[in-house]
Amino acid sequence: MNYISVIDILASDAIHQEFTVKGWVRSFRANQFIALNDGSTIKNIQCVVDYENMDDALLNRVNTGAAIVVTGVLEESQGAGQRVEIKVKSIEIEGDADPEDVKLTILSPKRHTLEKLREQAHLRVRTNTFGAIMRMRSKLSFAVHQYFNENGFFQAHTPMITGSDAEGAGEMFQVTGLDLNNPPKKEDGSIDYSQDFFGKETNLTVSGQLEAETYALGLGKVYTFGPTFRAENSNTSRHLAEFWMIEPEVAFYDLDANMDLAEDFIKYVIKYVLDNCQDDLEFLEKRLIDEDKKKPQAERATMALREKLEFVINNNFKRVSYTEAIAILRNSKPNKKKKFKYLIDEWGADLQSEHERYLVEKHFECPVILFDYPANIKAFYMRLNEDGKTVRAMDILFPGIGEIVGGSQREERLDVLKEKMAALDIPEEELWWYLDTRKFGTCIHSGFGLGFERLVLFATGMTNIRDVIPYPRFPGHAEF
Repeated sequence: MNYISVIDILASDAIHQEFTVKGWVRSFRANQFIALNDGSTIKNIQCVVDYENMDDALLNRVNTGAAIVVTGVLEESQGAGQRVEIKVKSIEIEGDADPEDVKLTILSPKRHTLEKLREQAHLRVRTNTFGAIMRMRSKLSFAVHQYFNENGFFQAHTPMITGSDAEGAGEMFQVTGLDLNNPPKKEDGSIDYSQDFFGKETNLTVSGQLEAETYALGLGKVYTFGPTFRAENSNTSRHLAEFWMIEPEVAFYDLDANMDLAEDFIKYVIKYVLDNCQDDLEFLEKRLIDEDKKKPQAERATMALREKLEFVINNNFKRVSYTEAIAILRNSKPNKKKKFKYLIDEWGADLQSEHERYLVEKHFECPVILFDYPANIKAFYMRLNEDGKTVRAMDILFPGIGEIVGGSQREERLDVLKEKMAALDIPEEELWWYLDTRKFGTCIHSGFGLGFERLVLFATGMTNIRDVIPYPRFPGHAEF
């Protein structure tokens, strides 16, 4: 490479040496001070121009958004705000940015709303906020793989196209090669999928869990980390139609070991960004503090961003049974005063986000792991408890997020699994391969799923999941 990154030159002690840096102009003040950024860090390198000895026509092209190459000598900065700066010897314009065009985009210096930034998702990563978010997203992704590698897991690449519905919810995107204007039909008028590309109905995956289970029962410890798809018509700040899922599966782990794994994993990756993303966290924390100042006192965050992350890694998650949680919620003030949108009247209710957040943010004031849920509100593959009415399921609830992890000990008993599938009208022939794993050396095993975007949401302090993925997909929106 014939140039140095901004993050490296800002850390350099090679004073009086000549360097070349490449990046995009963030600002050009007084025809003298260029703030240059190349995406390697949220910080800019200040490049000081001797404008009296520089071609005016060239300087007129040094506009916000332009890509330039600067060669100059690194010096100790005489001004406030930076340790070093570059005394410019030459400037080369790689890509112009017309100021009139820039005014129409989010690259203009004025402050823009997050909604406006979403409209120009192809440019928003050049802003400080989204540069910080996406660098942290990348670091978190690396930490995920590092954690599992350090703990003896093997990555399993599960299929994106599948014939099974792991969740049993039916909210799937169909995949077809048929002519939708003239599909082949059976005698009864229904579509003949035997003539489709795969010879059957297929969909984009909602989870790699079932396939990961088969690999855990051969490799011991596996994990998946890939895109998943839900055709759920949810226009909320917590849902996406396309998102990334982390799903470990471990043979011989019961629910307690599964909860231990999930808590240890989350603490590890959060500590990783605390250790490796200080500049971005500092910026995002300040942004949140500024946003909080506009809110009523009661709605302001009780902890700054980094303090919140430190709190998570330094404290045990509270483990509470579903039954105990229902009792707490039923007797809570919001429930008694009918403040909840969904009132808790009896055992068996499916908890909503408002209930989860009350438990985490108001009652326990720390992350909570709920376990032993009613069987009739959970998936068929979760192990039935001896009471016959609850299953060995667990959800981890986080402040500001609600559910961030969902997992369970899997039903390893073939007869019980068949009974549960029959009760839910899931054909055995559809999952014959899954049932096979209970015939040949079945064992206790467990796993969980963690929505990666919800993890990024928590770590960055953002409040809308559409702001932590490069190009969000949600109902009515598939731009870019």
